[in-house]
Amino acid sequence: MSAYVVFIRDKITNPEEFAIYGEKAGKARGDHPITPLAFYGQLETLEGPEADGVVVLEFPSVEAAHGWYDSPEYQEAKQHRLKGAEYRVVLVQGVEK
Repeated sequence: MSAYVVFIRDKITNPEEFAIYGEKAGKARGDHPITPLAFYGQLETLEGPEADGVVVLEFPSVEAAHGWYDSPEYQEAKQHRLKGAEYRVVLVQGVEK
């Protein structure tokens, strides 16, 4: 069953660190089965706090999502995201089709 990792960026706090994150996160993709469904496109906040940016990544399973997120490569990139921006990140399981 598909799973989705949703990144909601609230604000960039350190543009230099965030730029490093972008570079390292791209390389962390490796051979993980990631399908980007949304990537910082135009957005409209319908409810709740305003979002600065949103990314939605699709994976074939929760396990595959964890395989990428928990990988040493992404964890290294994540350290720069934490220094460079404020985010909310959720993993949600899809529905059976």
